[in-house]
Amino acid sequence: MVRLNLVLLVAIVLSALYLVHNQYESRRLFTELDRAQNEARKIELESDRLEVEKRAQATPSRVESLARTQMQMRPATPAITQYVTYAGDKAGGSP
Repeated sequence: MVRLNLVLLVAIVLSALYLVHNQYESRRLFTELDRAQNEARKIELESDRLEVEKRAQATPSRVESLARTQMQMRPATPAITQYVTYAGDKAGGSP
């Protein structure tokens, strides 16, 4: 009888330790999940901010301004436009 009580006591203690370990692991995983979700939110906000910044940098007026100032480009006018003609097959075939 004492032997059975001792075996049952050991089984109860082991199951209690197992339960405590599972609760600890569950809490640890929950905190890790919460941290990962917070990091995902931060990354999403940063992505949205960068997307807005990209759109602001690519506005036509800004691109034109940069083309004029940094690349010394100017708009095409008939005075500076050169037309190239194809002097290939004149027998009526298409090029």
